[in-house]
Amino acid sequence: MKVIVTVVEKIISEAHINIPDGLNQSAIKQHIVDRYNTGAMSTDMNIFQVDFESITARIVQRQADANSISSEKEVIK
Repeated sequence: MKVIVTVVEKIISEAHINIPDGLNQSAIKQHIVDRYNTGAMSTDMNIFQVDFESITARIVQRQADANSISSEKEVIK
């Protein structure tokens, strides 16, 4: 039996970074976005919290002579 399990989680990461003094709100936002977009912030990110959203499992039954899915039955939601 093949079961497809889908888990949805919301992951909250936190980074403590240093930014230049004297920037206005817009410049702070742009500095953070630029750092994130270049990947420079990813090394500073630590998983702070993981919230479980949902888990779903489907039983997949295949036809004996083909790889196509003939039916699916959702067992957990």
